[in-house]
Amino acid sequence: MARGSLRVLLLGGTTEASRLAQALAQAGVDAVFSYAGRTDAPIAQPLPTRVGGFGGVAGLQAFLQDQRITHVVDATHPFAAQMSSNAVQACAAASVPLLALERPAWQAQGGDMWTHVADMAAAVQALPDQPARVFLAIGKQNLAPFLACAQHWYLLRLVDPVLDLPAARGHVVLDRGPFTLQGDRALLQAHGITHIVSKNSGGAGAEAKLIAARELGLPVILIDRPYIPARTVLHSVNEVLRRLYCAGSY
Repeated sequence: MARGSLRVLLLGGTTEASRLAQALAQAGVDAVFSYAGRTDAPIAQPLPTRVGGFGGVAGLQAFLQDQRITHVVDATHPFAAQMSSNAVQACAAASVPLLALERPAWQAQGGDMWTHVADMAAAVQALPDQPARVFLAIGKQNLAPFLACAQHWYLLRLVDPVLDLPAARGHVVLDRGPFTLQGDRALLQAHGITHIVSKNSGGAGAEAKLIAARELGLPVILIDRPYIPARTVLHSVNEVLRRLYCAGSY
């Protein structure tokens, strides 16, 4: 590929995506940043930005061709399985190389009390029958099945104020990571948390709650990552930049 001929579509929504966007902008790479738009106050990006879906596989394929995209980097959340699957199919159909910038999943260490489950429904079933004080670290999209279990009290930590919980049912903390071990330990203790439910999102920015749970002897219900079709997976911004550099672009 000739020098200067790259045009990258960066599918974002993670801290890693923002770091890559900054690196691409600094390198002068022609790139477009795209995110789903589920957050009211998204982090500003140094690249031209589009918001929203593409209209499925066909819509994404058309976008790649219309915009003359040469490479796609999928740096979406590990649980954005539909978007990632669409990217695999659309890139294959359009003959556009796809790289995935993915956080390594968290791995249990000595002292962890983790129960692995396949999905949200299984996580609900894994909670005890008796009343518990549960820290739901799952975002705002899948709260309903948990809130239907009326015996539990829930602590939610969200970026956007999506709902008000009666004090008898729980409490909402508005905050954006990265989080610290000291802060998460204090949060769990202040609210008398007995159980944690979390997606296995990976990364350092949200790991503090798991370390705090280990120190406090709290059980964690960990939702495993969904299936995503095979693709080239990289684990750092520098790895992605090296791959793009090898394409002869900057």
